[in-house]
Amino acid sequence: MEKVDFDDSVLFKRLLEHVTKEELAKIVQGFDNQEILTSGGVTLAGNRYIYLSGTDRVIRAKLGKFGVHCMKTQQAVVVSLYEDPIQPQQAASVVEKLGDYLITCGY
Repeated sequence: MEKVDFDDSVLFKRLLEHVTKEELAKIVQGFDNQEILTSGGVTLAGNRYIYLSGTDRVIRAKLGKFGVHCMKTQQAVVVSLYEDPIQPQQAASVVEKLGDYLITCGY
């Protein structure tokens, strides 16, 4: 069987084409007002994820075998979409380490 290589930048670009400014704005608002996410969930690229938990820096959501983990830094929001077999703890570790690194760099 021939190995198929995917260009991550192409996949990322396709995803970004479907994520709206309104969806991202709701995530940003959700860091300060989690009730928005509790009642309406987290929507990305038209898919509504069930809000699981969050803080003023982290948001977690799930939809079937897919999950979302977001972290707010000083100037950015890191958004991770993952699916099985990636475990939520693995996604959280990567996203939060990246977020902490960005914070140390002033982002």
